[in-house]
Amino acid sequence: MGRRRSFLLSGYAAVVLLVLVGCQATPSRTDGRLRIVATTTIVADLARQLGGEAVEVTALMGPGIDPHLYRASEGDVARMQQADLVLYNGLHLEGKMTEVFERMRALGRQTLAVAECVPDSLRLRASGFGGVYDPHVWMDVRRWQFAARCVADALARMDTARAAFFRDRLAAYLAELDSTDAYVRRRSALLPPERRVLITSHDAFRYFGDAYGWEVHGLLGVSTASEAGAADVQQLAEFIVARRVPAIFVESSVPERYLRALQEAVAARGFSVRLAGPLYSDALGDPGSPAGTYTGMIRTNIDTIVEALREATLP
Repeated sequence: MGRRRSFLLSGYAAVVLLVLVGCQATPSRTDGRLRIVATTTIVADLARQLGGEAVEVTALMGPGIDPHLYRASEGDVARMQQADLVLYNGLHLEGKMTEVFERMRALGRQTLAVAECVPDSLRLRASGFGGVYDPHVWMDVRRWQFAARCVADALARMDTARAAFFRDRLAAYLAELDSTDAYVRRRSALLPPERRVLITSHDAFRYFGDAYGWEVHGLLGVSTASEAGAADVQQLAEFIVARRVPAIFVESSVPERYLRALQEAVAARGFSVRLAGPLYSDALGDPGSPAGTYTGMIRTNIDTIVEALREATLP
């Protein structure tokens, strides 16, 4: 099966291969900087934080873009081909780009799946996702530190003259991540454990729940390519009513209609739940906004969650 697949490319993969073959110039640096192409805004931010002025970073996906459903364009493929380093999340987050990454490696391009730097022992299995690991590792700040170390090491290997520079930036960023992790823990502690129930559009927050003591439920599965059936909506509605959950959270990269259907199912049972958010799950907010960086996104999310749920617990 694997041998057959290597020769019989899909029509989409064949187009990608033609683009790759036509763009085999050796990657070059711009003004002495490493040229990096990253898939998601979250991965791109990691590269910028660690590379600083020594790197030029291009993100293929913008704010609000769902990486589960994203297909690389010919322009995207050309950008990756011209990069010194291609960074992507991995663990099947960018599921429709898998063949592109395989061809990049086959042609000798430097690629790194940053989420796969997290040790297997710290990864969570994803139910309903083919038995593979949940790719949303960045939702736990401590796990994301493994990705940071991995990227810094890759930059230092590629530009040995700036290795000390990258190490210094890594140390500073790890300290910022420690501070962010502590902030999430303090904010979570404002709610009693029984009120720490987070319901979102899709199952992107399991690492968050595992790390910070939250019970997490997503209407859609780990991948937004899945669909929620009527039984899923009804089951989650029953849970909301039974636990008296006051708010459910839309996500910036997932259409709101899914949670509106859930809200209506809850209302049909005589209970009112409000839509809160948005939360930023698979993409950062707009550049310059509070959620425009990874640490800003994490802080914005926990503030949004706690404030919405805390309102219902205050006398």
